[in-house]
Amino acid sequence: MNNKIEKLALNLLNHSIKLEKGEKILIEMLGTECTDLAIELVKQSKKIGAIPIFNIIDYKVLKEILIDANEEQVKEYAKYDLIRMQNVDAYIGIRSANPKELEGISKESMELYNKYYQTPVHFEERVKRTKWCILRYPTKWLAELAKMSLEEFTEFFYNVCTLDYDKMEKAMEPLKQLLSNTKNVHIVGPGTDLKFSVENIPAEKYFGTYNIPDGEVASCPTKYSANGYITYNTETVYNGIIFKNIYFEFKDGKIIKAEAGDKTKEINEILDTDEGARYIGEFAFGLNPYVKNTMGDTLFDEKIAGSFHFTPGTALEESDNGNRSNIHWDIVCIQTPEFGGGEIYFDDVLIRKDGEFVLDELKALNPKNLI
Repeated sequence: MNNKIEKLALNLLNHSIKLEKGEKILIEMLGTECTDLAIELVKQSKKIGAIPIFNIIDYKVLKEILIDANEEQVKEYAKYDLIRMQNVDAYIGIRSANPKELEGISKESMELYNKYYQTPVHFEERVKRTKWCILRYPTKWLAELAKMSLEEFTEFFYNVCTLDYDKMEKAMEPLKQLLSNTKNVHIVGPGTDLKFSVENIPAEKYFGTYNIPDGEVASCPTKYSANGYITYNTETVYNGIIFKNIYFEFKDGKIIKAEAGDKTKEINEILDTDEGARYIGEFAFGLNPYVKNTMGDTLFDEKIAGSFHFTPGTALEESDNGNRSNIHWDIVCIQTPEFGGGEIYFDDVLIRKDGEFVLDELKALNPKNLI
């Protein structure tokens, strides 16, 4: 196990964030079950000649802070973390805490947290200015989500997180170029018939630099272009709430109808957070060959081979359509045969069918060719 932890730490520092001598790095634990990796990151950072800074966030304490919090309290809490983030060059966030521990916080308090903490500290400062990477860590609750024993999940985790990302990056390049030069996208599948434009929006590839596990090629619809409807076939957790059977209907880029079974009221409350929450900020292909089934955890699910995600909220800086919001919610639809299949077309040309790329220049991205 120690060798695996060391390999992962070195992969994070050397491949993901490319930490250099003299740089300051914030190593942040979300939860208390990832101490061994945090220690290894501190140790290896010092060997590089960098300056490690450490922080831990406990969701039980965070929940107590946010319950009945007012704007002034959240702003003061954010102020100190923002100063720290402004004074580091790199960031690694290790997440072992169960997000369901935040259940019970009011919608109003979560909106304050997203607006006055998450947006300035993470969306505006960390994402835009630092070299950063975020990863989950194998825990009992995460293993249960994956329907595995902790031992099985730990083995799966290290396979996923230490695969050959250099090989993946090379295989991604033709898809990145094709998507960057595409005008219109059409997605069809069970409960889905969706059209939108990506014209003049640059595509980007993600291969272990921002998230571990990784494996995405992403773009973004032009803000007012999405029309049609989509039915997502995976569970997703937002603000501690589990959502299933999400259905969106679009007109001129805007979600005009949103349903989620018995959580329809809650999903519409999230989409009413601000004007940008009902517009899309990302369209991406999931490409990790080791991630095959949904777990209800975004960092894994958005990488599922044969999937795509269509994301309400703020746009990524690399593929920016101008949309801004206090939310960015990656919701995943899987198109493998086991999940009902589906097709994706670029400018009326079939690109992927039932989760497998059909163009010769893209077949290197199919799972059997990445393992």
